[in-house]
Amino acid sequence: MIDTRKLEAFAVQTRTELVRGTTARITAVTAAGSTARVENPGAVHVLEAQIAKLGGGKAGIGRVADQQAYVWFNRIIALRFMDANGYTSTPVVSPEHGKDSGQPAALAAAKRGEFDPAVFTKPRTVERITGLLGGSLTSHDPQGEAYGLILEAHCAYWNKVMPFMFGREGEYTNLLMPSALLAADSVLAQAVAALTTDDCQDVEVIGWLYQYYIAERKDEVFAAFKRGKKAGPEEIPAATQLFTPDWIVRYLVQNSVGRLWLLNHPDSKLIEQMEYYIQPVGDPGEFLRIAKPEELTVMDPACGSGHMLTYAFDLLYAVYEEEGYAPADIPGLILEHNLFGCEIDQRAGSLAAFTLTMKARARLRAFFRHPVQPNICVIKPISFDAGELDQLTTKDGDKQAEQEFWNAFAQADTRGSLIQVDDAVCRLASTALAAHTPPTMHGMQAMDATSIQDRARQVLDQAEYLSRQYAVVVTNPPYMGSNKVNAELSTWLKDTYPDGKQDLYGCFVLRAMTLANAHGLVGIIVGDTWMSIKTFEKLRLKLLNGHMFASFLHLRDVSNHPDIFGANAAFVLEMSPRRDATSVFIRLEPLGDEAKRHRLLTALTEKTPQSKWFAAGRSDFTHIPGTPIAYWLSEKMRAAFTKGKPLGEVAEPRQGLATADNARFVREWWEVSLANSAFGCASRSEAMATGARWFPYNKGGAFRKWYGNQEHIVNWEDDGRELVAFKPRSVLRNTDYYFMPSVSWSDITSSSSAFRMFPPGFIHDVKGQSVFSHSEETRTGLISFLNSPVSHAMLGAVAPTISAQVGDVAILPVVPITAAETLARIKNFVAVSKMDWDDFETSWDFISNPLIEAGGGGAAG
Repeated sequence: MIDTRKLEAFAVQTRTELVRGTTARITAVTAAGSTARVENPGAVHVLEAQIAKLGGGKAGIGRVADQQAYVWFNRIIALRFMDANGYTSTPVVSPEHGKDSGQPAALAAAKRGEFDPAVFTKPRTVERITGLLGGSLTSHDPQGEAYGLILEAHCAYWNKVMPFMFGREGEYTNLLMPSALLAADSVLAQAVAALTTDDCQDVEVIGWLYQYYIAERKDEVFAAFKRGKKAGPEEIPAATQLFTPDWIVRYLVQNSVGRLWLLNHPDSKLIEQMEYYIQPVGDPGEFLRIAKPEELTVMDPACGSGHMLTYAFDLLYAVYEEEGYAPADIPGLILEHNLFGCEIDQRAGSLAAFTLTMKARARLRAFFRHPVQPNICVIKPISFDAGELDQLTTKDGDKQAEQEFWNAFAQADTRGSLIQVDDAVCRLASTALAAHTPPTMHGMQAMDATSIQDRARQVLDQAEYLSRQYAVVVTNPPYMGSNKVNAELSTWLKDTYPDGKQDLYGCFVLRAMTLANAHGLVGIIVGDTWMSIKTFEKLRLKLLNGHMFASFLHLRDVSNHPDIFGANAAFVLEMSPRRDATSVFIRLEPLGDEAKRHRLLTALTEKTPQSKWFAAGRSDFTHIPGTPIAYWLSEKMRAAFTKGKPLGEVAEPRQGLATADNARFVREWWEVSLANSAFGCASRSEAMATGARWFPYNKGGAFRKWYGNQEHIVNWEDDGRELVAFKPRSVLRNTDYYFMPSVSWSDITSSSSAFRMFPPGFIHDVKGQSVFSHSEETRTGLISFLNSPVSHAMLGAVAPTISAQVGDVAILPVVPITAAETLARIKNFVAVSKMDWDDFETSWDFISNPLIEAGGGGAAG
């Protein structure tokens, strides 16, 4: 089992060292008269241009250092992974096989005069390495310089196989190679120690390293959010990357990719490899017809380091194998035809492509001889000015549509796969670009014209990924509330994804549905707030109308932390509906990650799995106001919403006063003179007539049923004159209900809501939300219902967070209580609770301490 704590320590420490070292290298390389300026002037010029592009000065250097530090981190861990698995002819960053430490094997080989001719293609490079190691060439660090040349040669060699991970020879990245790589505590030595040979047997280790490498940056971004900063291109990748637990990946892929194959091939043995597979319930209905494995296309529109796709590779390999394909052909076929991924973070995209390549190499020893490049698209911002657009648009086409297409990726570094492109316009643009070379504008250099064409081809490449449809879309998209994104992205999300705009994950749910084939499947894991809150109601309707859940895992928890799989919903959505079909829902209560996994396996393997899961259909949700995905409610509980009358029609739930400055306007009742306070006023006019300054204030408070939490008073002198003058900071809501008797509850609670009876005389606060009725019988019946287990279960469906709003309470179905005996019993509950409250000195109706009375101390004077 992978020791993630060791990986975390390595990644965090390495990032710090690499950024610091790369910053120093940039300063040295760009210094006037540096050796690099003499030997590689072109690379230095490109480096300086990149620094200027990213802000120039210290800020630009910092951004380039951060980027390049990660490039070298990627390269080092990639080479270590390949070394450990024997994919390199001679270990490049690792010691010779069988040794745990020591100099890299490639350096030891060079000292023996052994150079792989496939790697060392330039005699001058070999001569210089030999001269440095033999002493005929002088250097302040001959071994270090020689190893640098060795490492550079290997990177150039692997560029031919994996250009996404290893750059071309001569790029400025090579000028920024980490120094002191041969030191005992170097990055290389740490990589070898942290990534053991056993760890490297599972490509999942790469994803964990990426997660931990960006952890510090993620902390910086979230700290900036607290200061009011909004997320843009530099913040979104770090803030939203989250490595998905392996069992969740398997559940999603098995029940989407595996499910679709089994629907088409019911005799397949693939099911024997799918421990998290949930058997379909009832008639499967319409589904996408898959005749051969090549047609089972899989897209991850937010692929990160590729965890979903690498497991899909394994499952697809079993499919091809079962169909009798030659083992030598399968890896290339999967990478060419089946797996597709998009990402906005170049670093994550490189790792995703690398992990897929490693999957292919693990299955086919000769894969590197004729490699197939993985279909991983890092979506980059590309734009064209008016003159360039004139060259790219066709004469007879829709000019506006074509120009919008060419600039669709102008903000791609924040929008990513959420960008939607018209397939017809994409085909027209592709045909036009292939048939016509844009004319060279007057005075334009040939290089500029080539740049236009290169950028146009890149737009077409990116658009190709996003304009087609796939058999399966499976992803763990970014989670980020709309209040955290920058203004430009927020506006665009509202316009483009109005039904999911509250969170990036809601937009990705909708985007996944458009990327999937009309009869395909979507497998996705997102937060669970969308299941109930009102602002996501339209998203819920989009999911339920014309589609259905094939299966659903609810990882129920109170946690909503971005790094914890606690409050999440993982589900597989069938794009084609099954009329009156029932979906399977499995609820995994607040448990640790591993405990949830075991509970799921238990539910799937025991003889009566139904004891661990629920069944519900579309109509079960649409009968409840707001259409919450309340699958756990019983049939009778769901029916109550249609039989009962909404509470909002029986009484009047209302929010109250927000002073905006409680320190100024609110006191504990014992802090002021009773002579200047008034209790029991039945109306605003009566309160004004008293001439008092302070009046009882219902401010919510701790969990308490039936009666109590009556401690505060508010300045409402002269009908709230000072609070009215304090507007707009203060908010005076529903003032006609002030001083009326009510049933109230606290807006935010640590457990279930508790409802209390309030007599006349109170002004209610925004946190002390209340239900009003002139009828005492109605109030009495309501408090009985609202404090019942039935009410709590219903509130758990429509308001499962710690906040119960008036709108949530207003939709609860109620049946009036008219029996006198029942009403009398409820009033007695309230009376007993009042007696208990008044036994404490914090009650303004306190008379004496019951313990003193019991001891014969008498009443307080």
